[in-house]
Parts: sequence; structure tokens; C-alpha cells
Amino acid sequence: MTFVLCMLKVAYSPIYKFRLPAGHRFPMEKYDLLAEQLLWEGTLREENLFHPEMLQTETALLTHTEDWWTRMNELRLTEREIRTIGFPINETFVRRGRHISQGTLECALYALQYGCSMNIAGGTHHAFADRGEGFCCFNDQAVAANYLLENDLVKRILIIDLDVHQGNGTASIFSNEPKVFTFSMHGEKNYPLRKEKSDLDINLPDGMDDDAYLKTLNNHLPRVTEAFQPDFIFYLSGVDVLETDKLGRLALSRDGCRRRDKTVLEFCKRNQLPVAVSMGGGYSPKIADIVEAHANTFREAMQVFF
Repeated sequence: MTFVLCMLKVAYSPIYKFRLPAGHRFPMEKYDLLAEQLLWEGTLREENLFHPEMLQTETALLTHTEDWWTRMNELRLTEREIRTIGFPINETFVRRGRHISQGTLECALYALQYGCSMNIAGGTHHAFADRGEGFCCFNDQAVAANYLLENDLVKRILIIDLDVHQGNGTASIFSNEPKVFTFSMHGEKNYPLRKEKSDLDINLPDGMDDDAYLKTLNNHLPRVTEAFQPDFIFYLSGVDVLETDKLGRLALSRDGCRRRDKTVLEFCKRNQLPVAVSMGGGYSPKIADIVEAHANTFREAMQVFF
């Protein structure tokens, strides 16, 4: 496969930032701050950014059940379902989820052209086909993967999920899909308490540092790819692996997180595998730690691919 190295295309929309009640632990301002930082420092220019449309029903139903899709869009969830998601459910939240999923889908199409494309949001891997969990209502990488397969754009997809939390929704959605391999490295004792079965789950102990983490990744990534032979990769680059993260329980430095991204992106480039990247979680008390770690992912992508 040959890529036309034109420019990094990045999905971003102001609607990614969703107003939450005071004191909520999810740092929604990171989306605006990340875009501003990348533009200010010159890593991105305005022409790198595109504003995704809203996910349409026909595409969503390749992944999500009609009942879940309809009730989400009509705001008819039960109190228990709302608590499980953890966000207030309103029209803006649903529109946000639809823009994010469409953003990852469009990133996948750009990645097929240019080798790599990135969503400033996304990584909503706790969303199942028929329900939401853990701040996620629609599963952006699953939606994009199913679109690629349905339209015969790729044959075999590897999802590399390096968020500190297992991608339980993604694992469930693709549990019976031989064209998609789900690879998750996550905290063994972290959320979700009940894990689903990915094609490969690597359970990490609390306190794992840079060297041990990178050694584990380098041991497994080439083996998975050689055995499965994907022709497309989705990468979930959550920065909740940082030692500073209040929900993570691992002990990666910011540089270790950057080296993790560099490892994955260089692997994709070296093996001519187009990659679409979603940002995933990050819950460090200092918003600057989150933004800087996410910004490193974009810096590495520009260095490796462009």
C-alpha cells in the first residue's frame, strides 16, 4: 500500500466540549485547549482541521441496535442507564456523540489516503451495541471499523487500545467478528470491574512504569500483527496511563507515554498500515498534564508520517 503524504487531517469540532455540572471529574475543556495548543505551537495549521458531520442512522445501525440508537436520540433512557453513562443526557450530548463517531469514520477515510489521521476526541470504547457506559454513548472506532468493512474498503482491522481502561464495549461488539482483532493493554484492577474478552487482553499491574510497559507493548504488537495480518489499524491513545492520572493506577511518565505513541505510529508507518487515532481518556488533576500528553501524540504523528 502506498500513501500520498499530503497533510495530517484532524477531526475537531467545538461541540466536542460539552457543558457538565460543576465539580464533574471529566476535563471537557481539554478538547479546546488541545486544539489551541497545537495551532499556537505550529504543530497544526487551520487547514489540518476538519469539522466532521453528524453520524447518520444508516451507518450507526451497522454497529448499534435500533432500540439503543432510537432511545438515545429521543432522550428516552432510564435513570439507571443515565447513571451508567455518567453524563447528563440531553440533545447536545447526543449530537456530540454523533459528531465524534463521524469524525473517527472520516479520519479512517483520510488515513487510507495519507497514512494517518487523528480525532481530537473519540475513544468511546465503553459503548456497547445496545447500551452506553463510562462516559460513552456511541462507539466511534467500532462505528468506523464496521463502515470500512461494510463498504469493502479494508479486509482485516486491528484495534490497538492502550487506554488504561479495557475497551469492554469494543471487545463485546467484535466478539464474533473474525475480520476485527481487538488488542487491549489495560490496568488489571481498574474499571470496568467486569471485563469483556478481547482477542488479546494484557492485564497490567498497578504501578507499572515506562520500561516495563514499553517492553510489554513491544513484545506483543509485532506478534499480533504478524499472526492477524491486518490492513488497517485503529489506535486508542488514552493518556490515563500517566502516573499523575487520578483514575489510572499506572506509573508512566509523560515521556514514556510519548514513547508509547511513537512505538505504535512508527510500527504502522514501517509496515505500511494506515492508522486512525482517537484520543481516549485522561484525568490528571492538572489540565496541562493532560493536554501536553495528548499533544505529544500529534507531534509524534507529524514527525513519523509527515
